[in-house]
Amino acid sequence: MIGRTISYKNADLLVKLYKSLVRPHLEYCVAAWSPSYVKDSKLLELVQHRFTRMAPKLKKLSYEKRLECLGLWTLEERRNRADLLEVFRMYKGLSTTPFNDFFVLQTATRTTGHTAKLEKNRCRLDLRRHFFSERIVDRWNSLDQCIIDSASVSAFKNGLQRMRDKKMGFFMD
Repeated sequence: MIGRTISYKNADLLVKLYKSLVRPHLEYCVAAWSPSYVKDSKLLELVQHRFTRMAPKLKKLSYEKRLECLGLWTLEERRNRADLLEVFRMYKGLSTTPFNDFFVLQTATRTTGHTAKLEKNRCRLDLRRHFFSERIVDRWNSLDQCIIDSASVSAFKNGLQRMRDKKMGFFMD
């Protein structure tokens, strides 16, 4: 619809339209339904891939370069970031969902990294491995102490941005 109705295809305008009209549909309630199959992730990513080709001067660039020029993240990175944000809100008591219903903090005193490491449960079935409470544990446990100790959600987001800049593939599976 954006491609058919907008004749002036300025990159900034297109990004604003995409962020307000399309991306909310792709990310709605992502913690509950996050795709576990690669084929489903690719189908979602194709929507953003198609959108990035709408910008006139970026058509010839690779997908990664187009995302960089437009200031966008891949949808997979955004889903993983949203999972971390939800865990942070639960951990700080900013969510209506109780932290203890989903996670157990490690009790071992010799943990490296931060003090809020989560216990990883053994999963016998692949189905369970892709649940929210299981898929986020490794990524949460690899965060730095200064990010976990953030006073607000926006400070946590800034810490995640710094982590992404430092470790480029941090949000990719």
